[in-house]
Amino acid sequence: MDPLRIVPVDGRSDDPAARDLFDRWVDAQRASMASLHTGTDPSWSASELRTMRRTRTDIGYADRVALRGHTVVGMLAIAMPLHDNQDNALVMLHVPPEHRGGGVGSALADEAESIARQAHRTILQAFTEYDAGSDDIGRSFAERRGFAVVQTMLGSTMALPGDRDLLGRATAAARREDAAAYELEVSWDGIPEDWLAGRAELSRRMSTDAPQGDLSWDEEEWTPQRVADDLQRVVDSGRRFVEVVARDGRSGRLAGFTRLEVSTQTPERAYQQDTLVLREARGHSLGLRMKATAALAMMDELPAVSEIRTWNAADNEPMLAVNARLGYRPDGIQRVWQRRLAPERGAAPTG
Repeated sequence: MDPLRIVPVDGRSDDPAARDLFDRWVDAQRASMASLHTGTDPSWSASELRTMRRTRTDIGYADRVALRGHTVVGMLAIAMPLHDNQDNALVMLHVPPEHRGGGVGSALADEAESIARQAHRTILQAFTEYDAGSDDIGRSFAERRGFAVVQTMLGSTMALPGDRDLLGRATAAARREDAAAYELEVSWDGIPEDWLAGRAELSRRMSTDAPQGDLSWDEEEWTPQRVADDLQRVVDSGRRFVEVVARDGRSGRLAGFTRLEVSTQTPERAYQQDTLVLREARGHSLGLRMKATAALAMMDELPAVSEIRTWNAADNEPMLAVNARLGYRPDGIQRVWQRRLAPERGAAPTG
């Protein structure tokens, strides 16, 4: 058997050999995910991930591939926030099923810890995912590495086209005087400039108001420019997206938002991104109204989309109830794992 090698992967390079290795790095993720959660694909294609690595200034990436000879036997991706949460490193590690049990995962996990320590990151966060009703085959590996579960997420899927009458009624839910004071606005493939300040506040509050379980995650810093840059990356990657906001007609303030994205890789599937209703604006069916409005907009603009996929914290009972009312069906479970590291003495930070 060829010796195991772990080498860097460069998603920014236009060199043909580097591009081929990056494509195979993504393929390893896809093969692993398909074996864990039936019918799933990585939510980001190779071309989309290249755009992210070339343009993001708020995240530092360290990507590695495990090779035996010329065969890719595993992949590792580490994302390190640069604007906030600078103690954290988000780890994604996948080994295709035919290469498991040979030490590949352990070697990649060792590499992840080394990279995190060198970057002075003391909190590792990783994820396992599996079909509802099946076993989490990554659990024993995570526990052996010293990780503990800090949050459980539930995956669900809504078939499209949905029931237009049901969705229409949902968009008009709770026509009490206080609820009717919140108006919904819709935008495709970008947002109006006058949304940016409000959206920055909503993104900041996403890091404080959304359920976090026992996850170590501090308040994020968001500016209008960061929001604009974030959405421009979505456009530059070739994705289509629709965003719906709820505006308080009395103050003009944005009180909530939701966004759906469609990848060129999977034009039949929309991915639910963040949804938030500010704590002080809850109780007016805004989550239901915004998500129903987004689904109707998706049906009208992109009729080829046949499903919407979403993940929600298992303890986010109000949003899970909204999903059930709209017709989402549970199909997956994701565990968020966390481990604290002691930083390596004398190590220099990586860029």
